[in-house]
Amino acid sequence: MVDGDERILHSSRLLCSACGIEQLPEKQRVLEQVLCSVSLGACRSAMALARGGQRADAVIAGRRDPDDATTLRTGRLEDEGRELFVFFGSRMDSLGSLEDWEKDERIKELACIYSVVEWIEASNSITEFFERLPAYIGDGMRFPEQTVVHSVYRGVPFGPEPACDKIIRTRLVVLGEEVGEIQVGYRGVENELLPEEQKMLSEIGRMLNQALARKELSQRLNDKQKEGEEYRLRAEELEQRIESGKRELEEQKRKLGALDSYLERLDRGWEETQSRLESLLKVVPDDVMLIDRGYNVVMTNRSGAEPGDKCHKTFFDSEEPCAGCRLPQVLADRTPASSEIEHGENFYQVHAIPVLNKQQEVEGVVEFHRDVTMEKTYEQQLQQADKLASLGQLVSGIGHEINNPNQFIRGNIKIVRQALEDILPVVDAHQAEHPGFKVANLPYAFFREHIMTLVEDMGHGSERIKGIVEDLKRFARRDEGQLIDTIELNTLIESAARLVKKEVHKRAELKLELDPGLPTFTGNAQKVEQVLVNLIVNAGQAMREGEKGLVTVRTCYEEPDVRIEVQDNGRGMTEQTRKQIFDPFFTTKRAKGGTGLGLAIAYKIVGEHGGSITVESELGRGSLFRIAIPTGPGHGSRNVDGEGAGEAGR
Repeated sequence: MVDGDERILHSSRLLCSACGIEQLPEKQRVLEQVLCSVSLGACRSAMALARGGQRADAVIAGRRDPDDATTLRTGRLEDEGRELFVFFGSRMDSLGSLEDWEKDERIKELACIYSVVEWIEASNSITEFFERLPAYIGDGMRFPEQTVVHSVYRGVPFGPEPACDKIIRTRLVVLGEEVGEIQVGYRGVENELLPEEQKMLSEIGRMLNQALARKELSQRLNDKQKEGEEYRLRAEELEQRIESGKRELEEQKRKLGALDSYLERLDRGWEETQSRLESLLKVVPDDVMLIDRGYNVVMTNRSGAEPGDKCHKTFFDSEEPCAGCRLPQVLADRTPASSEIEHGENFYQVHAIPVLNKQQEVEGVVEFHRDVTMEKTYEQQLQQADKLASLGQLVSGIGHEINNPNQFIRGNIKIVRQALEDILPVVDAHQAEHPGFKVANLPYAFFREHIMTLVEDMGHGSERIKGIVEDLKRFARRDEGQLIDTIELNTLIESAARLVKKEVHKRAELKLELDPGLPTFTGNAQKVEQVLVNLIVNAGQAMREGEKGLVTVRTCYEEPDVRIEVQDNGRGMTEQTRKQIFDPFFTTKRAKGGTGLGLAIAYKIVGEHGGSITVESELGRGSLFRIAIPTGPGHGSRNVDGEGAGEAGR
C-alpha cells in the first residue's frame, strides 16, 4: 500500500524480501528506491488509471532482480481525505500451501475490498449498483474468475445462483425490513471458502445496508417533493380558474356599468323616447344600431343582439374592432362617415352619423348597414358581359390572323408529303452506295423510318389548330337568341370538350361516352354549347384538393328525348346546396370569383328548348347532372353512321 506521494505504507513479506524494502531506512521507502525503472513507470500508469476509476494492473519488479516480476492489481481508496493505492495479487492457486503469515497478508488485502461498497453512493440507481456488484466482490475473493455472486433485492434477482453447495451469504436489512440477500460461491468444488471471506461479505452487507437506507430515504424524500410539486401545480391551476372567473365577472360588470352609465344620463322621458325609437327601428329594412364611445351596442333592430354587447362582435363575430372602423373617424371629425365593408361573401354599405349631447360632444354614433351584395353582383355581371363582348371581337380577329398562316402550313404540308414520296427512292439508292450517309445530322435509316410520321403529325397539328379556332369563333360569335340551328349533339359536345380541355385537365380526366345513334334537333347551338361548357367546367372544379378525379359525359336517345349526363367523382353537395343550386346568385365559390348565375342560366336555356335539367349528389361521392331535350315529331333524323361520336383522350 502506498500513498499519493508514492511512499510505501505497508508491504507483504514476500515483496519486502524481493525488493529489499526492509534494508532501506523508513524515509527512503518510496517506489523510486525499490522498483526498477520499467516497473516504476508501470506502477505510475496503473495509479493514474485507478485515479480515473478504471481497473489497472502493475508489473512489480525490484532493483535487485528486475527479471523476477509479479503482476498485481491496482486499487484506489481514500482515508480521511488521504489518497491511498493498493497493489494486491489478482489470483492465488491455494492458501493451503502458504504459511500463516502469508494467509494474514492475503486477509489484509481482502479487507481493502470493503471500500468498494462506496460504489453505491456514486451509482445512478440501485439497479445499476447490483448489476455491477459481482465484479467488485469478485476482486476481493481468492479466485475471482471462479466467483459467482447472486443478489436479490426486493424480489428482483441479479446474477446467476451459485451451483455449489458451499456458499457464503449476508442478509440485506433496510430500516428494519429484510429486503434481500447476497450469496457468493465458487464454480469449482475444489475451491474452498475462507472464514475471512465470510467476514468480508458480512462487512460489505453491513455497509451496504446503511447505504441502501440512505438511498431509500432519499427516494422517499424525492417522492414527497414530487407529490408536493403536483399539489402546487393543481393549486396554480385552481388559481388560474379563479382568476379567469374573476375576469368574466369583471367583463359582465363592465357591460352592466356601461349600460347603467348611459341610463343615468337619460331623463324621465327616456322610456317614451325609447319606445318611439324602437318602433321606428322595426320598420327600417336595414340593420341599425346605436353605439357608445366604447363600441358597446345601446340599441339595435338586429335580432339576437343585447345592450352592452360589442358592435363588432354583434355584426361581424369579431373580437377586435373592424379594420377602418367609422367610430374613431366620427369621434375625431364630428361629421358623418360612409364606407363599404366586405364580410365573407357579402358586401355592406355603412353610414355612421354622430350623436351629440347638449354640450355638442359626440356620445356615440348611429350606424346603418345596408346589404349591397346583389348590386355588386349585378355590377360584376355587367363587367363580365362587357369582357365577353370584347373577347368575342378579339377572338374573331385572332382567329383570322391564326387561320391565314395555318392555311399556308396546311397547303404546303401536302406538297412536302408528295415531294418526299418522289425524292426518297432517289435518296434510298444514294444511301445504298454510301452507307454512312446522314440527313439533318441523323443516320439515314433513322431519318427514313420517321420522316413521314413527322410530316403526318404536322398535318394533324395544323388541322387541330383549324378546329380549335373554329370552335372559339363559333363560341364567341354574337347570339341572336333564335332556336333555328340544326344541332348534332355529339359534335357540339366534342367542340365544348376541346374548349375546356386544358382547364378541366388541371384537376380531372375528361371522358366522353357518346351514343352514335342520336337524332338531330332544332335549337340554339351556341346556347346549348354554353350549357355544356358550364357543366363540364363546374365538374372539373368540384374535385377534392390534391386529387385528380374523373369527369364523364354521356349521351343516349330515349324517345322522344336526347339525354346528356355530366358526372364527376368530386366533393359532392349537401342536401341544402342541392336544393339551391339553380337559384340565381347562389354560389359556393364566391371567394374564387363565382357569381352564382352559371347554373341559373343553364336551367333557363334548357327550359327554352323544352327540356329539363336535374341533379343528384351525395357529399363526398360526387354529382350527376341529367339533361333531357325533346326532339319532337319530325325533328331531324337518326345519326346511324356514328358521325360526330367519339371519346376524348384521358
